[in-house]
Amino acid sequence: MPEIVEVGERPYVALRGKVAMDGIGAFADRMREVIDWLAAKEIAPNDAPFFKYDVVDMDAGLVMEIGFPVDDLRSGEGEIVTGVLPAGRYATVSHHGHPDGLMEATRELLAWGEEQGVEWDANGNHWTARLEIYRSDPREVPDMNDWDTDLQFKLKD
Repeated sequence: MPEIVEVGERPYVALRGKVAMDGIGAFADRMREVIDWLAAKEIAPNDAPFFKYDVVDMDAGLVMEIGFPVDDLRSGEGEIVTGVLPAGRYATVSHHGHPDGLMEATRELLAWGEEQGVEWDANGNHWTARLEIYRSDPREVPDMNDWDTDLQFKLKD
């Protein structure tokens, strides 16, 4: 069951790109680039990796970021960007299972929000913070069917 939580601001480092709906997996495979960049800068992530969907347009494609929250924010380089996930209220729900199920979990969270009358912090297809937070480490949980993922969608202040 979704709930609304208050979250503080979170600085982050991520890889940003424009991605077709069928290209999310290939883009996710580039997470290693973020890990290597962080290692080279001696910056340690302070929480689980996430996907941030900045623009969600099923026809024209997505603008998204894959990254990690960090304590030590520096300037990015090339496709590596830095930013801050804003503080505020987020509708959140946990999904246990293969990431293929996240599209349905997203539909359910959006429907729940509509039923509850919440107002998303979005302008059309452009979202302030629409996140999938991957809580399971693939080195410890190799079976994707056992992964835990949190959806966090920012609400208007």
